[in-house]
Amino acid sequence: MQVDPIHFISALSATIGVLLFALSSGAAIVSLKEREFRAAVRIALLGVPLSLPYLVAGFIPFSNHEIAAIFLLITAALAVAIFLVPVGQKYITEDDTPKTRVDERDIMFARAHLSPGSERFEEYYRRKPDKKALDDKFRSRPGLFANGSTYFDPILFSAAEASFEAVSSFQAILEQEPAPERVHTDSERITEFIKHWGRKLGAISVGVTELREYHLYSHIGRNEPYGQPVDLDHKFALALTVEMDKHMLEHAPYGPTVMESAQQYLASGAIAVQIAAFIRNLGYPARAHIDGNYRVVCPLVARDAGLGEIGRMGLLMTPELGPRVRLAVVTTDLPLATDSRTRDYSVLDFCARCKKCAVVCPSKSISFDDRTEIDGVKRWQINAETCFTFWNTTGTDCGRCVRVCPYSHPDNLLHNVVRFGIRNSSLFRGLAVMMDDVLYGRKPPPLDLPAWMDIDVAG
Repeated sequence: MQVDPIHFISALSATIGVLLFALSSGAAIVSLKEREFRAAVRIALLGVPLSLPYLVAGFIPFSNHEIAAIFLLITAALAVAIFLVPVGQKYITEDDTPKTRVDERDIMFARAHLSPGSERFEEYYRRKPDKKALDDKFRSRPGLFANGSTYFDPILFSAAEASFEAVSSFQAILEQEPAPERVHTDSERITEFIKHWGRKLGAISVGVTELREYHLYSHIGRNEPYGQPVDLDHKFALALTVEMDKHMLEHAPYGPTVMESAQQYLASGAIAVQIAAFIRNLGYPARAHIDGNYRVVCPLVARDAGLGEIGRMGLLMTPELGPRVRLAVVTTDLPLATDSRTRDYSVLDFCARCKKCAVVCPSKSISFDDRTEIDGVKRWQINAETCFTFWNTTGTDCGRCVRVCPYSHPDNLLHNVVRFGIRNSSLFRGLAVMMDDVLYGRKPPPLDLPAWMDIDVAG
């Protein structure tokens, strides 16, 4: 039976039109469920002009409609090629191994704990006189959770502080003696068990790497013994991520953001503490590294454990949720099967094009520039001092950069299709940046508090 080519072309055009309309309708419904109303409306509106020409060419005969159908089919083929055909650099080829170790005494949280007039305060600024004027600025602000800060809310801030107090209760059990007798088991099988158990406990992703020297801070800065060199001879490091709730971050930089940060530091800490205790029960030394008590730089460990790359805002960009995660680490001598880092260049390329986090940053702490060489490594670095000063002004940990990042969209089919295109093609990455701005806005405003959080306080 001979197929009429004109009828075949018309049928194919009609099929593509129906598919485009169905896909755009489905994407609009998903956006509605995500409470992304702007995106839902725009996707629905875009779906009509995208699908209509194919439907018209497929169903309505008109002069030279077969030529129009052929043109539309070529356009569709080119669009599919942009999405599916691998284009551009795939892997990071440069050496991005840190050449020096980070001194924890230099991070903002450690400097914030220095008490003016104390011996530690005076000693630190003798060594780092260039930091004094910068730090005087954040000390002149009301402070995190402080009455008088821009977004002070006694209810929401008290909730966040309660979570951080719970995190503090873990401090005494981060590092204890292992059981006297060791349980010997296969490294592959025990690693598989820990990963599955970690996800059951609430982790989104779990990875393992050999512990490297540059993973370690050089000196202790946030707890005792302050100023002592970090000496940790464990062989392996297990990194894990937990998800930060998208809807809580939609209120950034208001109080719900710091509530969510605190809750997920607690969640990640609870998982890490349990995994470390489990390993010690098997007779091996293990230490949990959680909020307020680290010996390692968590994003570097997580990157080398295959959980993501480090982007423009200096945070780990995970394949599933971008920077919308919190991290914890467990180091140990239990023999574990290590994971391979993907060295995904698409993340760096996308961040180089996007710059959305830099656009919305209230304190202008995120650079618009390309990566530069810092301490021997080509990377981005935020201005930690201006960022932390803003936190101490507003009373929250802001979170605007995480909220607007295109990688932060939910882990579902709609957004995972986009993530596939971003990984696969440099051409698609440019289109994805533009479409994210069209659908969600270049500078989406923070949402007002939901009714259950908006509580009037007397006095």
